[in-house]
Amino acid sequence: MYRQEKYPSAAWKDTSEKGKAMDEEKEHLHVRVVLCASSAYDKKYYFNRTFDRLPQNVKDELQIICVTFTEDVGGILTIVFTPTGDVEFETQADEGDLMYDEIGCGLKIKEIRKKHQELLQSLSIYYKVTVLHQNPAELLDEDDGQEDSGEDGSH
Repeated sequence: MYRQEKYPSAAWKDTSEKGKAMDEEKEHLHVRVVLCASSAYDKKYYFNRTFDRLPQNVKDELQIICVTFTEDVGGILTIVFTPTGDVEFETQADEGDLMYDEIGCGLKIKEIRKKHQELLQSLSIYYKVTVLHQNPAELLDEDDGQEDSGEDGSH
């Protein structure tokens, strides 16, 4: 059974000569922000508390996706937001982990992207609106344009 843990909100520091704390309003422009992760090694699921305001059913679905992935493929799966607000999957495995299925990993991610396309697009829009402060109307117009042109918007 996977235990759920939550990442604490991190305070990012500017490591330049001045050593000032990075302006939180611009932090998202430079970092990949972890949404959640699961590890087959320690049987834990992690959720970033910054996103506690997401609906419970979304948080539950993310947990199912992560835990199922690591049980099927092994290793560690991390779901992150890029600096531009896209949702990406990062995987890693311990060196010498003979149980990790690298081929299955790529196939499973492709399957998740297809099966949960709407959820992933919604998460991206949520992040772009709440963190990046983009105009929701413009984002929805972009999304409609992609659907009309046959694009799926996934990366």
